[in-house]
Amino acid sequence: MRRRLLRSVIIVSVCAAALLLAAVLAGGLALRGSLARLDGTRGVRGLAANVTIERDALGAPRVLAESPADAARALGWLHAQERCFQMDLLRRAAAGELSALLGPALLGTDRDVRRHRFGERLEASLLAMDEPSRSLLEAYAAGVNAGLDDLRVRPPEYLLLRQQPRPWRPLDSLLVVAAMYLDLGLYTAEVDLARGLAREVLPRPLAEFVVPMAGHWDAPLTDEGPALSVLPTAEVAASLGDHGVAGPGATRADRVPAHDRAGSNSWAVAGRLTRHGGALLANDMHLGHALPNIWYRAELRQGHGAAAPWAVGVTLPGVPGVIAGSNGRVAWGFTNAYGDWLDLVALETDPADSTRYRVPAGWDTLRTRLEVIEVAGRAPDTLVVRESRWGPVWARDASGRPLVLRWTAHDAGAVNLELLRMATVRSVDEALALAPGLGMPGQNLVCADADGRIAWTIAGRLPRRYGWDGRTPASWADGTRGWDGWLDPAQHPRLADPPEGRLWTANNRVAGGTQLDVLGDGGYALGARALQIRDGLRALKQPVESDLLALQLDDRALYQDYWRGVALASLERAAPAADPAVAARRERFARLAREGWDGRASVGSVGYRVVRAFSGALVDLACAPLLEPVRRAHPAFDGRDLPLRPSVARELVERRPAHLVPAPHRDWDALAAAAVDTAMARLEATGEPESAWTWGARNTAAIEHPFAAVLPWLRSRLAAPPDQLPGDSNLPRVQHPTSGASERLVVSPGREQDGLFHMPGGQSGHPLSPFFLAGHDDWVHGRPAPLLPQAARHRLVLTPAGR
Repeated sequence: MRRRLLRSVIIVSVCAAALLLAAVLAGGLALRGSLARLDGTRGVRGLAANVTIERDALGAPRVLAESPADAARALGWLHAQERCFQMDLLRRAAAGELSALLGPALLGTDRDVRRHRFGERLEASLLAMDEPSRSLLEAYAAGVNAGLDDLRVRPPEYLLLRQQPRPWRPLDSLLVVAAMYLDLGLYTAEVDLARGLAREVLPRPLAEFVVPMAGHWDAPLTDEGPALSVLPTAEVAASLGDHGVAGPGATRADRVPAHDRAGSNSWAVAGRLTRHGGALLANDMHLGHALPNIWYRAELRQGHGAAAPWAVGVTLPGVPGVIAGSNGRVAWGFTNAYGDWLDLVALETDPADSTRYRVPAGWDTLRTRLEVIEVAGRAPDTLVVRESRWGPVWARDASGRPLVLRWTAHDAGAVNLELLRMATVRSVDEALALAPGLGMPGQNLVCADADGRIAWTIAGRLPRRYGWDGRTPASWADGTRGWDGWLDPAQHPRLADPPEGRLWTANNRVAGGTQLDVLGDGGYALGARALQIRDGLRALKQPVESDLLALQLDDRALYQDYWRGVALASLERAAPAADPAVAARRERFARLAREGWDGRASVGSVGYRVVRAFSGALVDLACAPLLEPVRRAHPAFDGRDLPLRPSVARELVERRPAHLVPAPHRDWDALAAAAVDTAMARLEATGEPESAWTWGARNTAAIEHPFAAVLPWLRSRLAAPPDQLPGDSNLPRVQHPTSGASERLVVSPGREQDGLFHMPGGQSGHPLSPFFLAGHDDWVHGRPAPLLPQAARHRLVLTPAGR
């Protein structure tokens, strides 16, 4: 009996194992059925001629087409086969439709986004487009749908969600661009709100000091600009009352500020300064990291002959062309400009009817719109959106007045395909002329041409603001403030052929004087990164491509070295600590800041991590008391989002005003010593030995597919290796665990064969693809890798079908 039972158990176990193996094999085969087609011949309806797609060992494609429409159709095919789910998320993110695919967890995100009504607004933009633009979008959409239909199995994400991918529409490409507006532009609203609260609560001299127009480390393209703010007087400080912040617990946990998560670097060197005589362009756009990467690299040839459009660089899945790169005559790149492209308008409402608000001609009434949001697995949700003539109700100011969002992204024409014409410009002059009409978030455009010239301007339309500087919320009720259409293209700030032969942008304030008046202040980043880039460029003698890549990888810790000097000098001057444990802690800090310091944000540096913890604590301790009245009045206020806060702290520790020393500290050296205590307490709280306090242990890559969090047992297949990464904020090699350089491009137009390129992740979004992480290791370690696709390993020919 026991033997028969054992035999039955073995038989059942073997059968179960066989069924499990069969299920795994079937699942694997199904997943492989959704891999992109790499070789062979496929028919595609709508093509006018054959299109050849060659892929190299990294999966980088060279698309050889006979016309722009055929190239767009083929690019749509590629994007669908390699990045379908990513494209779907991008369009849904802008439309507020993520919860229809991913369920209730995304409902809050959708409710926030639906206030913009991008779907409805962009329908109108699509109808207003010229025929060539609509035709290109239609060709691209047809290519996307053909590529999706050609997959034998739908992409794996849809299998797991038990959903079907929705066909692509021309409108969806515009929504993808709107998603970039959301990613790059809304930060200014938070900054304006924070500045407005500071101005409403604090005495005017103090508000101007803590929210300055200029800061230490500024590195604009021209020397003109606003002066540093004046220190508040003792009388102003006395009006604050008791605002002291005491002890190590006063500062909050370290984090990456919002303005460090979405930025970029770009610079150019004129041909007269380079070794080979060609102008050089470098661009690394800093965005959030995920798998797949935001960009899809490609080379697009759209005909034969020297005049045929050609470009190589990065494309954005969902959009039919090259976003940044080179066309053989002109190379171009972008950084987020952080100019002021939006305003918060305070409504003066009727006390008897909160839906009525004042306008220059009398009264107007808020419109109410109902947005129905589909939610997977539950009933639809309905959002009530209230809109004024200037935009949707967004927040409330210190006195409770509604604030509405006036944003360039909401206007007709905010999204168009003019950027794709960069593939045809022949000089920096043509690029400068094209830039003001680009339908995209406001960006610094840096370009170089084959004649050795370089130039900078702002891409995108600029509002003509009147009546105030736009840095804080304001009422437009009496007509003395507002927008008066768009700035004339001839008035756009620009700089061509700079005398020193160099240009640089790094999300910093790039202009001064009347140009700054035009651009406004949308929350410029601290200038430390731009300053290090500028000085690095000036130190280069006859640079070539590899020199600009080296500058992109520059992790020298010049910014933190300043704070290191502050810490060590303050500890030497500060009164000895009465508590032996505190004294030992400070001695330990000084030893690590000296002996563990290698001058870089390197993965093995203990000194860098210790000093970085100190600088964050010191800025908190110095600035938080000045902003405390605002926080008390508005508990949600977070002064850490003010990007020039470190400059304010530097002004304080250098000028050492006795009347601004926060209680209970007796002087600025005592405050710095308290910041040392805070930094060391944080590190000691990890429970690790000091040898483990390396920067790399803190700055470890966490780059993964969106499903890695919900499928932890598959994380090893859905994530990049947890590499320790050099770099940080406020230096050229910006790098955080989940954000940083989304690409690195170095190129001289006309010398693309010598160009260099990196990006995190690989070409494909499919975890089983050989291209899922192909090239990622070059990005991690900074190894030079070519811009152009290399020798073809795969060849696919798309032919006209149905003809």
